[in-house]
Formats: sequence, structure tokens, C-alpha cells
Amino acid sequence: MEKKSLLKNKIFTKSFWIFFGSGFIVSMAYMDPGNWGTNIGAGSEFNYSLLWAIWVASGIAMFFQYLSGKIGIAGYSLTEIVRKKIKKKPLVLAYWGGSEISILATDLAEFLGIVVALNILFGIPLLLGSVISVLEILFFFAITKKDFGNVEKFFIGFVLIISLAFVYELFIAKPDISEILIHSITPSIGPKSIFLIVGIFGATIMPHALFIHSWLIKNKIKKNGIKSRKKNLKFHLIENTISLSIAALVNAAMLIMAASAFHQKGIIATLSQAYYTLIPLFGNFAALIFGIALLVSGIASSITGTLAGQSIMEGLTRFKISPLIRRLVTRFINMIPLTIAILIGIEPLQILIYSQVLLSILIPLPLIPIILITSNKKIMKELVNKKITKILSWIFSVIIVGLNVYLLLTEFIL
Repeated sequence: MEKKSLLKNKIFTKSFWIFFGSGFIVSMAYMDPGNWGTNIGAGSEFNYSLLWAIWVASGIAMFFQYLSGKIGIAGYSLTEIVRKKIKKKPLVLAYWGGSEISILATDLAEFLGIVVALNILFGIPLLLGSVISVLEILFFFAITKKDFGNVEKFFIGFVLIISLAFVYELFIAKPDISEILIHSITPSIGPKSIFLIVGIFGATIMPHALFIHSWLIKNKIKKNGIKSRKKNLKFHLIENTISLSIAALVNAAMLIMAASAFHQKGIIATLSQAYYTLIPLFGNFAALIFGIALLVSGIASSITGTLAGQSIMEGLTRFKISPLIRRLVTRFINMIPLTIAILIGIEPLQILIYSQVLLSILIPLPLIPIILITSNKKIMKELVNKKITKILSWIFSVIIVGLNVYLLLTEFIL
């Protein structure tokens, strides 16, 4: 009996590590430069009081990423089911167009992160940095050309770098542990903080992350021939929980670091200001670690965006294109507004805010189909959502859409 049990454990371990990796690609969407800007702004302005919002937003994100992954375990990608259900070509193309806009808006945020990181690390002017950032495309092509498994390994490395960076930042910032615990479980909402609360939710629930998860898992199962749906669901739950818990901790660490380092000094910091403020507070090395982590975040999350775009195009149009070509086209399109902003003197990070607003408009594109598909027994069979899951999915979706509508209203009308 002991030998048999040991053998089962070995098989479980081997199968799990084959399955492992997709969640870390997805998790980078939750540690992208948009999250950095929102979290640092929240911590520097409101101290620890918005920490609860990160935990709640991360929990809801984890829930919907789990549902997206279930579609992949059922043998589909989200977009291919949408194509089959919509059927009419003009509507499919309209859906594809909206989905591609979400990818462009996502990439713009990552692009800005890379450009700002190059500027603060090496003093490279923003305009020149936007051109140099194209080299990131060559890096992406190099790691994806031969074996997709390399991508997963690199993403595990990316997540490790960012996580260790903020462990170090927290260590030197010496945050107030009691305040962290209090504000993790005590919601605080006010007329001045609601915008950043909405921003935290808007930057956390990302359309491209919801699109890509089902596609990644479907391809992984197909490639490795992992047939047991029950076992796949168990592995997916474990990996989804691990990878997105790390992302939640990193986001919380950003806010905590900003609260400890900047709020006490009366500084409301942007990404650039955060870097330069860290130098007199904690020294050059702390600022360097911050800049490197931002650069890694921009590069890694932009790769996630490219893969998401690839999954959307393949699923909705059945048209395949080289990831290198797709990356070049996306980057060229996003260079236009950034270059114009730099030339006429607009703060590039302002574009980041509007890109997040645009993403908030588009969040229902993947969100509603995910709920409908995972609640459809004909598609999901034994993986169909239980009643409590259906109820929670609609409650969470109303919260997300409601907050994003509020963000739009406060940004453009109120």
C-alpha cells in the first residue's frame, strides 16, 4: 500500500509540474506598470487605508481566472466558443475589433513602463526610449521561437525578480505591521479615495488576462496529453491560487512600500518620482532595484499581452500570424500616441490613466462570456459551475462593471 501511495504521489508531482507555468504568464497582467502606478499612488496619498481593496480585487480576479482556465480544461479557448456562438461574421469581427483594442490599450501601459524604466535607470530620453524598447520584441521572439516551455520558465523568473525586489523594498522601508493588519480587513471609502479604489479594481481585472488563460491551458493539455479533467481542474486550482496569490502580495507590497516611504514624507509619487525619492531615503541600491523591477514588469507583461492578442486572433478569425510581426505592428501603433505626447509636452503617464479607462470599458467583453460559458452544461459537462459559483460570478461581475462605470463617470462627466 505504501509503495502504491508513493507511486501515486510521484505521478501527481510529475503531472503537476507538466501543468505548471500558465498561471505565471497570466499573473504578469496583475503586476504590470498600470498596477504599479495605481498602487504607488494609493499608498503615497492614503497611507495603508486602501490595502483592503487590493486583497478584494485580487480575490475576484483569482475567481474569474479560475473560470477562464476551466474553459481550457473543457477543451476550448474562450474566443473560439464566442465565434461559434455568435456565428454572424460582422458581429464576430466587431467583437474581435473590440478585443484587439483592449490588447492595444494593455500594450500601451506596458510600453510606457519600459520607456519610463529606461529613462530612470539609464537617463535615456523618453522619445529615444520608445525606439529602443523595440529590442524587447527581439527578446520575446528569441524565447518563444523554439520551445514555448521556455516562456513559462522565463515568467517564473520574472515573477521571482519582481517579488524579491519588493521583499527588499519592504525590508528597508520598515512598514507598520499593525497598520497593515488593520487596513487589510477594514474597508475605508471616501470621496477622495474612491477614484483610486476604482483604479485598483480596474487595473487588476484585465481583459487580456481573462482571454489568454483558457487558450494557454487548452494548448498545454493538448500538447502534453493530460486527459483527466478532474486532475487538471485540481492542478489548475493549485497553480491559479499560487501564481495570483504572489501577484496579490506584490501589489500589496507596492502599496505598503509607498505608504511607508512616501506618505510619511508627504510625497504623492508617480513612477518616476518614486524612483528618485527612494535615492535620498534609502540609497541608490534601493532605487536601482525598483527601476529594474519596473523594467522587468514592463517587458514581461507586454509579452503576456502579445500572447493574449495571438489567442484572440486565432480564436475569432482562425488567422495565424508570426508573434514577431504581431509584436512589431502593436508596438508601432502604440509608438504614435506616445511620440505625440512627448513632442507636445504631455506627461506620458497621463496616457496610462486613459488606457486603464479604456480597458475598464472593455472588461465585459471577456467577463460576460466566461460566466455564460462556464454555466453551460452542454459545453462544460461535469465542469459546469455549481449554483454558488454562478451566484458569485454575477455578484462579482456587477461589482467590477459598476466600479468601472463609476471610473468613467468620474473621469469624463462628474
